[in-house]
Amino acid sequence: MVYKIKFTGQFKKELKLAKKQGKDINKLFKIVDILAQKKVLDIKYKDHALISNYKGFRECHIEPDWLLIYKYYDDILVLSLSRLGSHSELF
Repeated sequence: MVYKIKFTGQFKKELKLAKKQGKDINKLFKIVDILAQKKVLDIKYKDHALISNYKGFRECHIEPDWLLIYKYYDDILVLSLSRLGSHSELF
């Protein structure tokens, strides 16, 4: 089963910024493809659940200081890509 991918407005802005910064967008979408199939990411991506304001969301490391925050909506089979950026930009 493959989840439909949705982008938040904030994610779209941050994706545009990442492109301007010269980030390897292919790395991002390789991870997104894995997540859309709800497969487990390799341990090197440090995928984990978040707490507090981001309760219910997950975070993974595309690069050491380039993060993806996302959330699964299992009832409607949607993977929502919420935020993208460095630790200092996101937290």
